Amino acid sequence: MLSCGEASGDLYAGALTRSLERQAASTGLGRVDVFGFGGAQLRDAGADVVGDYRGFAVTGLTEALSVVRRSWAMLGTLTETARARRPDVFVAIDFPDFNFRLLPRMKSLGIPIVYYISPQLWAWRPGRLKTIKQYVDRMLVIFPFEESIYRDAGIPVTFVGHPLIDLAVPQRSREATCLAAGLDPSKPVVALLPGSRPNEVGLLMSVLADAARQVATSVPGVQFLVARAPSLDDHLFAPLESLRPSGVPVGLLADAADDVLAAADVVITASGTATVQTALHGKPMVIVYRVSPLTYAIGKRVVKLPHYGMVNLVAGRSIVTELIQDDCTPARVGEETRGLLTDTGRAGQMRNDLADVVRRLGGPGASDRAAQAVLDVVGKRP
Repeated sequence: MLSCGEASGDLYAGALTRSLERQAASTGLGRVDVFGFGGAQLRDAGADVVGDYRGFAVTGLTEALSVVRRSWAMLGTLTETARARRPDVFVAIDFPDFNFRLLPRMKSLGIPIVYYISPQLWAWRPGRLKTIKQYVDRMLVIFPFEESIYRDAGIPVTFVGHPLIDLAVPQRSREATCLAAGLDPSKPVVALLPGSRPNEVGLLMSVLADAARQVATSVPGVQFLVARAPSLDDHLFAPLESLRPSGVPVGLLADAADDVLAAADVVITASGTATVQTALHGKPMVIVYRVSPLTYAIGKRVVKLPHYGMVNLVAGRSIVTELIQDDCTPARVGEETRGLLTDTGRAGQMRNDLADVVRRLGGPGASDRAAQAVLDVVGKRP
């Protein structure tokens, strides 16, 4: 049984399911029956999706209150499904605010637990280590600095590497991608990745549209290509319409982030998994993020980190500019983007720094290593 939320977790769940099927077949275990909470990627991998994550994924402490009732109902559904189908192992994939409430329920049913993709307890709420130690049989982490955190806490842990190394593969050439979006492949392209959750896209899209207008006034021929995450409503992208009367070329492609990144010269991306995805494509970037004022005020008290972007955390220093909350203005975003488009030395240094980040992410085969660790836990079941 798997449980994941949001687009990135669903992507990893689908890849893990395929790896489980391959490894079980190659070792004579036969077919693997996978079911649980996820989305299209998990379903396309052959799993029985008994609950769809869409509508549950939000960012921020205050925003989470809007989905509490549905979350409790889904927890009940998944618990009853686990009781009826008795899985050999439960794999929680990130999404801690939801999955942490499933852990004691699965443990009470005697189901071994693997947690894949660590919650960001190194950023805030380190007390969650106690919960993990109480319920989780094995942690599978994707960033190298996470391994020592769990080992020092006495929690069985395996660093499997980042699954995006295998998954961040474009399906089209730059030319084909630009033409599909109505853009000119011979002119510079700035990719916009505003996130996968409705509330984060809603807070960022107007800023990005205004920043794009400013960049276009000083960089001749520049074009903008938006990567639209699946299942987002059209109204979230309405600010882009304000660019068309100004003659600023803008295209939008759905569910094609890797194509968009491969076609880009510079990327403006929301903080999160997309920063790692951008690094894997070797593209200079600006990291942006906004949450509600109340969430930010609360978060400042509990989050104690020198950086927010994953690429900066992996690098251990600031290699990419982060424009968070009040710093995330059209003027600042436009200025940073313009600098990366026009200063080839700065853009080249960032590409070198990002290549070093990629080298630290564990190499290809993360999903296969995660699948083997899951099967090992099943094999060790009393």
